[in-house]
Amino acid sequence: MKLSQISTFLEKIAPLSYQEDYDNSGLIVGHPDQVVSGAVISVDCTEDVIDEAIQMGFNLVISHHPIVFKGMKKFTGKNYVERVIIKAIKNDIAIYAIHTNFDNVLNGVNKKICDIIGLVNCSILSPKTNLLKKLVTFSPISHAEQVRKALFEAGAGNIGNYSECSFNATGNGTFLAGQNTDPYVGQKGIRHIEEEVRIETIFPGHIEREILQALHLAHPYEEVAYDLYNLENKYREVGSGMIGNLEISMDEDAFLNHVKNKLNAKVIRHTQLRTRKVNRVAVCGGSGGFLLPKAIAAGADIFITADYKYHEFFDADKKIVIADVGHFESEQFTQQLLLEIITEKFPNFALRLTTQNTNPINYLI
Repeated sequence: MKLSQISTFLEKIAPLSYQEDYDNSGLIVGHPDQVVSGAVISVDCTEDVIDEAIQMGFNLVISHHPIVFKGMKKFTGKNYVERVIIKAIKNDIAIYAIHTNFDNVLNGVNKKICDIIGLVNCSILSPKTNLLKKLVTFSPISHAEQVRKALFEAGAGNIGNYSECSFNATGNGTFLAGQNTDPYVGQKGIRHIEEEVRIETIFPGHIEREILQALHLAHPYEEVAYDLYNLENKYREVGSGMIGNLEISMDEDAFLNHVKNKLNAKVIRHTQLRTRKVNRVAVCGGSGGFLLPKAIAAGADIFITADYKYHEFFDADKKIVIADVGHFESEQFTQQLLLEIITEKFPNFALRLTTQNTNPINYLI
């Protein structure tokens, strides 16, 4: 199948608009019309992973981390990033990255960590704002339900666990049809008054095109009146980190050993234990130190993340236990999650988890 089929699917699960400003998720090397024979899935895209794809006869690498984060002006092979790009292009191998956009969705990277360590009742730790939009439109009463149904089917009207949410009010709309019109109701040249329903509903901003297309197809008017508003509301299905509960509380040292085993971590760097039971746990795959105030405010007993610096550990201030499990260790199961998601959608497409250990950090034990 074409590369665009896979990329479109992945971007439906984790829209590119959900990535952080510094990120570079999406198609990095390749053309959307390229026919793909199979994909290697990895945390990082390294030269060894490209070689593995070549040996297997696959021409796509799907990685969590983008091989290119910043603009590149020269390709001379002077560093590993340039060598990976050169080798991929020479061998007609596409590279796709699904990074912080996959971190930030409800059933993405952090939910996988929560599942692995056994957390329940999980929710986004720091929901994002300015991702939702409100649509206001006006329909003749005869077509109001048809319009609502079309909007809901296109993805509008979802608030938490509730769907098909809208506000409706009746009123009178007026218009005067010009000579070059074909009005659904009324007559040309005569001002018409029509009893209409004002329909308000919300939707994620990245599906605006689909919402407006559904509106125009379902609405009977030649010219559809509508308003769009950007909302500052928190979108609780998208954001950084996650928080959940243990079904049965554990001692701190027992829980840390549990996490160490579940994540196959060689070591866990942590702050002083508080000799309290662990009930509530915050997690953030990768570098999550920026979420510490959120974790404390949410009542977490332990915050599991990575990439903590020496002085940053003091910020726990005995209010929480910080547990640095390692960057790769926290995100390694992203590969398996991608395999499961893509296989469910494309069961006949050849997918393999990389056999390469791309973790650049080694431990002397």
